[in-house]
Amino acid sequence: MKIICIGRNYAEHAKELGNAVPTEPVFFCKPDSAILPKGNPFYIPDWTDDIHYEVELVLRIDRLGKHITEEFAPRYYGAVGLGIDFTARDVQDELKKKGLPWEKAKGFDGSAVISQEFIPIESLPNEAIAFSLYKNGEQVQAATSADMIFNFNQIVSHVSRYMTLKIGDLIFTGTPSGVGKVSPGDVLTGTLEGKQMFQIKVK
Repeated sequence: MKIICIGRNYAEHAKELGNAVPTEPVFFCKPDSAILPKGNPFYIPDWTDDIHYEVELVLRIDRLGKHITEEFAPRYYGAVGLGIDFTARDVQDELKKKGLPWEKAKGFDGSAVISQEFIPIESLPNEAIAFSLYKNGEQVQAATSADMIFNFNQIVSHVSRYMTLKIGDLIFTGTPSGVGKVSPGDVLTGTLEGKQMFQIKVK
């Protein structure tokens, strides 16, 4: 199982980080060791001073596929979950300045929060799936899938040109604006269509 993450898929988020809006999906991978175990708190690593939350809709791949066209992409995913792509922003910024890969800032242990529940796509408003993140009870991120630059089908098609998608693979589809720093004691709560999907304590 692999975790594929789409970067800069919301125009306002690209702008808030000073990045150009992409003309095709930008993606990178996290190892499966990045998954935060169910019920565990998120511990801020001792090698960073600037961990940011990034809430994202997560697609679960249900069929083996390669070179998938956008037309047939819906056959390859059947449910949507919610996750957080934790990012060591200080480390990432330094790596970007040097033209180096981001894995150290994105793929560390515990950096991928994934909801235990995935909601069948047919029960969701596929064109505008609403999701949000709350920090200590205050909403900090909110968007719908309609705000994405590249939709689910475009993402699945594009990624499958470069790597085979396998059953159980997860695709983080990008984060909206409003990302920010976490501190010990924070509680992060994610909702999808108003339903709580996870609650994470930061230590």
